[in-house]
Amino acid sequence: MRTLIWFVYFWITLVAMVPFMLYAWYLNRSGQLKRRDAFVARMVTGWMGSLLKLAGVKVEVCGLEHIPKHPVVFVSNHQGNFDIPILLRHLDRPHGLVAKVELQKLPFVRIWMRYLGCVFLDRENLRKSAAALNEAAKNLQDGYSMIIFPEGTRSRGDTVGEFKSGAFKIAYKTGTPIVPIRIDGSYRAMEANQGLRITPAKVRLQVLPPVEVTGLTKEQLRQLEQEIRQQIIRAQKTA
Repeated sequence: MRTLIWFVYFWITLVAMVPFMLYAWYLNRSGQLKRRDAFVARMVTGWMGSLLKLAGVKVEVCGLEHIPKHPVVFVSNHQGNFDIPILLRHLDRPHGLVAKVELQKLPFVRIWMRYLGCVFLDRENLRKSAAALNEAAKNLQDGYSMIIFPEGTRSRGDTVGEFKSGAFKIAYKTGTPIVPIRIDGSYRAMEANQGLRITPAKVRLQVLPPVEVTGLTKEQLRQLEQEIRQQIIRAQKTA
């Protein structure tokens, strides 16, 4: 029953937010970008919080003091579908994501994501993937942080998959620090359940200290990928 109620609520509220989406469009069209960003952040934070509350997902957060005031590349492990609302609700503020291209198929969702600064990655098309990563790099240069899941897909459990290099290349290209994030337990809200039912879950979100990439050689950057992956793995073991 919780699962049915959650999905009904999701679509009803999404439609109900259309007037607010049109206001965001007006702010964007009229060039009031700071007002647009503040308004979209407020709307997204509230909506994500209500979705998590209805699902029974309780989040313990630590390490927010490690987030700098300037743009960063957030690099997070990816356990389940609830990772996105968890990050959008519980970081210092909502940030754009490098998201899978399939999310573009969701009506209205893709528009909110665009205003949030998200870019859509098609891993089956190298040219489009490169264009999406370039767009993410431009967002960083324009002053917006980005969230990237370097595993590329959900682990659906406690393991941390191998990292792809895109997030690190973007950080290196723009000279942007990397902030590692560990999510622990989000898969229990859906992926661990038969039929992907939604059940209450306790999740720990840990933000680790930023890592500078400026001045690294390409070999050192490749080593950093594994070092950050190990940091995220160790964060779970010591939490």
